[in-house]
Order: sequence, then C-alpha cells, then structure tokens
Amino acid sequence: MSQLRYRKPHREQGNGRRHNDDVRHGAPPTGTDKRDGAMVSKKRTLGLVLGCLVGIASGLCHAKYLDTLHENELWFSNIQEVEREISFRTECGLYYSYYKQLLQAPSFLQGIRELVYDNRTESLRTINLLQRMNIYQEVIMGLLYCALPLQGWIEPVYFYIHAVFQLQGLYVVALHVTAWLLSGTWLAGLLAATWFTVNRLDTTRAEFTVSLRENWALPFLACQVAAVTCYLRPNLKLRQERPVLAAVWLSTFVFSLAWQFNQFVLLIQALALYGLRCLQLAPARKVDWVLAGQTVSMLLVCLLQFLNPMILGSLTLSFLLATFLARRLQPDLEMGGFWRRISCLALHLLIVTSLTLAINFGAKVLLQLQSDEHIFKFLKAKFGLGNTRDFDAKLYLCEDAFGWLPPDTFVRLSRTAVFPVYTLALAVCGIGASVAVFRKLRGPGGDEMRTATGARDVFLRPDLLYNLAHTLLFFLLALSTMRMKYLWTSHMCVFAAFAVSDTGLWAATAQALGKAPEKLSKARYVVPALLLLYTLVQAAPRVRREMGELREFYDPDTVDLMNWIKQATPPDAVFAGTMQLMAGVKLCTGRVLTNHPHYEDKTLRERTLQVYQVYARRSPAEVHAMLLSLGAHYVVLEDSVCYERRHGRGCRLRDLLDVANGQVMEGEGPNDADLTAPTHGRFCHEIKAQSPAFARQFRAVFSNNTFHVYRILHPATPGPDQPDSVDPRAKQPDESGARTDRVESPTRTPG
Repeated sequence: MSQLRYRKPHREQGNGRRHNDDVRHGAPPTGTDKRDGAMVSKKRTLGLVLGCLVGIASGLCHAKYLDTLHENELWFSNIQEVEREISFRTECGLYYSYYKQLLQAPSFLQGIRELVYDNRTESLRTINLLQRMNIYQEVIMGLLYCALPLQGWIEPVYFYIHAVFQLQGLYVVALHVTAWLLSGTWLAGLLAATWFTVNRLDTTRAEFTVSLRENWALPFLACQVAAVTCYLRPNLKLRQERPVLAAVWLSTFVFSLAWQFNQFVLLIQALALYGLRCLQLAPARKVDWVLAGQTVSMLLVCLLQFLNPMILGSLTLSFLLATFLARRLQPDLEMGGFWRRISCLALHLLIVTSLTLAINFGAKVLLQLQSDEHIFKFLKAKFGLGNTRDFDAKLYLCEDAFGWLPPDTFVRLSRTAVFPVYTLALAVCGIGASVAVFRKLRGPGGDEMRTATGARDVFLRPDLLYNLAHTLLFFLLALSTMRMKYLWTSHMCVFAAFAVSDTGLWAATAQALGKAPEKLSKARYVVPALLLLYTLVQAAPRVRREMGELREFYDPDTVDLMNWIKQATPPDAVFAGTMQLMAGVKLCTGRVLTNHPHYEDKTLRERTLQVYQVYARRSPAEVHAMLLSLGAHYVVLEDSVCYERRHGRGCRLRDLLDVANGQVMEGEGPNDADLTAPTHGRFCHEIKAQSPAFARQFRAVFSNNTFHVYRILHPATPGPDQPDSVDPRAKQPDESGARTDRVESPTRTPG
C-alpha cells in the first residue's frame, strides 16, 4: 500500500540553498529571495515616485499653459482694473464681485453679514447670497487673502485667478491618477493628461471663464472619481479602505459645495453605482458607503446653504432615499435563476422609480419649490414634450451651449487620436462587459466579486465597470447638451488611455486573436508611447502658435459706461438691463441691480422677463410701470440686443419676447395662427426719438456706440425741461427733437 510521506528539503551542493519550489510552498525565504524581494520593492517604489512626479509635473504644466493663454489673450497684467473686471464676463463677474465685496468690507465678519443680508443684488429684496448661490469658494478665497500676509505680495485678482488655474492642475493630476489606477501604469496617466491638455477647446474653458462654478467644482469631481475607482478595486486591503472612503466623502462634499448643478452629476453617478449594485457587479457594502457619502454631502451643503430648498427637493436626494427604502422592501435580488433575477430587477427598478417620483413630488409640494422648474421646462421643450413658447425654455433652447453636441467636436478630438481610441475602447469593453455580465447572471448569485483570472473576468472588475458606466452616461449627457461635454471629455481621455495600457485588456485581446498573452505583453507600453508621441507631434505646432499669439483686451464702450456710472450716479442707484451686463455693473460699480444672471430663482426669472420688455413691442407707459415696480432708476439699452443678428429668426431675444407676449415675430417667415399684430413699436428703437410719450417718462443721460442709458422719471423726479445730471458726451434731444452727434471714443493703437 502506497503512502505519502514528507520529503527532506533538497539542498544544492556547496551553498545549502533551498529549492525555489520550497519558497513557493511556504518555506522560509533565503537571503537571495530577500534580496530579490527587496529589488522588486525598490522598483515598485521607484515607479510610484516617478509616476507621482510625472502626474504633478503634468498638472503644473497644464496650469501654466492656461495662465499663459489667459495673459496672452487679455494682456491682463497691463490693462486697467476696470478692464480686468469687465473681462469677467456674464455670471463670472457676479461671482467675482462677492470676493471683491468681502475684501472691501470693514471686517471679514461684516462682509459675511452683508452676504447673508444682501439688498444690492436684487432691488427691493433682501436675500441670503450664501443660501441662493454657491459662493463659498469666494468666501474661502477672501478669508485666505485677509488672513495670510499676501496684501503686499500679490494683487487680489491674481490671487483669485491663480487659485483657479492651480485647481485645473489638480484636475489633471486626478485624471492621471484615475488612468493609473485603472491600468496599473503611470504611462496611461501621462497619456490621459496630455490628451486633456492638447484638446483644451473641448475639455475646459477655464482660461476665459475663470470664475464659473464648474471650474471650481470639476477638479474635485475628478478627485472623487479617482477615489471611487480606488475604493472599488478588488485587491484593496481592508485597512486601506477607510482613508480611501474618507477621500471619497471629502471630495464629494467639496464638489457639491462648489456647483449648483451638483445634484444632476451626482444623480448620474448614483444611477451608475446603484445599477452595478443591483446586478451584483460591485460589492454592495462599498456602493452603499459611496451613496451614503453622497447623501451626507448633500445634507451638509444644504445646512451650509441655510436649508436651500433646491437641495432638499432635488431628484438626487429623492433617489438616494428611494434606494434605501427599496432595499428594505426587496432585499433579495440575487436569489433564483436567470429569469427570476431579471423579474426581480425589473420590479426593483419600478419600485425605485415610483418611490423617487413620489418622494420628489411630496418634497416640492411641502417646500413649495419652483426655483428649478425652468430646468424641467427646458428638458420638456428640448425633447418635444412641453410648450415651446415658454420664454425661459426658449432662452436656453436658442443658445448653442444647450443644443446637441455638434459633429465638429468629434473631428477635433480625432486629430489627436483620442476619440478613435475611445470609440474602440468603448466597443471592446462594452461588448466584453455585456457578455461577462450575461454569463454571470446565468450563474449562481453572490454579493462578492470573483478574482479576475480569465479573459471574461477582466470585464467584471468593479472599478472598470463603474468607469464604463460613468463614461457611457456622461457621453449621452454630452450628446444631448453641448455645455455638459466637459463632464465627458475629461473622462474620455482617462478611459481611452486606460484601454491601451491595461494588461488584462491586452491579454483578453490576445486570447480573442488566438495568441499567447506574452506576445502582446509589451503592447501596453509600446502603444501608449506611440500614441503619446503622435499626439505631441500633432499638437505641438498649434500649441506654439497659441502661446505666441499676443492680444489685448479692448472694450472702450463698456469701460466708458462703467466709468460714467461710477462718476455720475449715486451709490444707491438701481440699474436695469440684460443679465450679462448687470453682472458687470455689479462688479465694476457696486450699484444695485434689478436682475442678474443667476437664474435659479422663480422671482428673479419673472423680474428678468419684466426688464426685458424694453426689447419688446410695448407702450412706454407699460414699460415705465414695470421698471418702477422693480425700483429701477436707470435702464441700459444695448444696440447689439435691440438689433440682434447673431441668432436667426425665432431665436432673437426680441422674437422670444414677441411670442411670449402673443405677438407675431418681425421679418419674413411663418407665425403661429393665434399670434396677433403688435400695436406699438419696438421700445428700444422708439425711445431714441424721445417723442413726448417717452420724454415724459424716460430721459437720455448717456450714450455711446453700444449703450444707451435712460433715467426713469419717477413722479417726484424733475420734469424733462428741468436740469438733471447728464453726461456731456450723451446725445441729447434738441428743440426739434433731433439728436446731436456723440463724441467718438478714442481708438487704441493695435498691440
């Protein structure tokens, strides 16, 4: 009868070294094995340090690149302070004005009180700006500038814009880390960072919209995606989970605090994660902790924003609560065979959707929330489900930024090879994941993921599946709304770089081609290196050209207007005009506004529609009454709006107003049958003649090539024949009613 017995360890002659098999079977390592292990450890440490240095260098280069472009475009270091402030266009100027306001306050605490009880952003109203807007970044920047000894070293505006550009560097570092985590090589991170930088036109707009909320928020979203990717890795040790989860929660909170559209981004991410959880493609415990982080972050932001009702009534919070309740109602989704699982998943989807809608409806009724209704009106109108005459919806629909993603975007992205590589990666990973998921659903259930060993298991990695779902959902969002492409293009660079650098994907490719994986093992280094070289060669001439183009900010008419307002009007004067211009008036002059570009408030939208009647066909008495009801003292009219040609018929601002007022549009073209002919001329045009009907209620006080300012005559205001503060450059009506010629603004010498 044969037996198994222990054999004596085999010793080599001369040095007594154990055989390698004994080391593999648990024998104590020898000195040589320790040296080999130390060598491997040193190589890993060297690779880690080198990868970190490459990532940091990529971020610093990107930040310097944007800073240089900003300086080259505006000659920011050489222009006047008022010109610097005017360069903060539209809502950027509004946000920056609060940073300026904090620095000009007698004390920082007094500045905070002025933000909490603000009566200058909207006339006749006291609003809490910290509740209404996401301006904690301005508060933090103001606090840092006041607390640190920086006043004699750097100007406030440079402290602000450099912070934004350095955050863009952090953005690139986060993309580098995400690609590195997914692929296992920092070369993928370098490729992702390079693609992101050279495709600047489609990946960022930070250099010309410095203070937009997305420029503060997206770097932290990228950090959060990197942290979630790390947290979902199958080989993450238990002791490493806690700090990674803390990074997930912290980055989620900061992102949510910085941008009012955080709820829509987090909703898409929650859908991706919860879908993976329901299909048992990601550990339920980890997904639950990430979703809990989203919930806690939104509630903390809600508290910091003084119980902002838009957060409490958001779809995201309703969905997160619905998933929690649905898991209690239907906990066992993995039991049974294939069709039973599909049936349970369908029922679970129905339960979650119903609960989400019910909770959201109840919250909005309870809170009487109407501030976000314009977003849903826009979505309904965009997809043909709602009234296309609504002014707010049409205002969005007629802007290219809210239209479909134009095809030339894909042409530009293809020049550096990122989009073709991304498309191929999406196809390979999508098909591979679909097949692997289908086979997994047909097999036995289970919450924990298997170790990725075979070609099919490569596509069952939770971190890969999350990033696949993430990029697919944001790709669809970008296709539907061009402005949201920046959420997709950055992750596109990451996903494409990962796909050409991942060992598992190359092994799966070799197996599909019937070849040994070793034959393609070097491809994960060669292909990314070749793509990196191609990208640099392709983009280098354009980047050199951009860095060499020296321009200068030049807007003399707006400078003229702002200087006149500061010199000729009292500090408490109330101004009405377009949203974009009013933001500049607030920043440059500090005057009180009737309306502004932060559109997330129903009352403000109604105010804006009233102010915009100056570009409609309304009687002077009607417009006068509307402006008086808002407490306005001056109204600023712009020829570029009154005689707009940028948009076609049906999308000009005057057309939107005519249709909203039930009137036919100007010019040749179709009109709806129920629209009526107007009984008055275009207000912004007719007022220039200063006929008696207008002169009794409006007085021209300033004019140049672009802007016309009229004082709104209140009942106690001196009549038109009595003296008033009038700029000597303004076109004044003479006795015959004709207007004298204005003095031309001096022209600049081209720089």
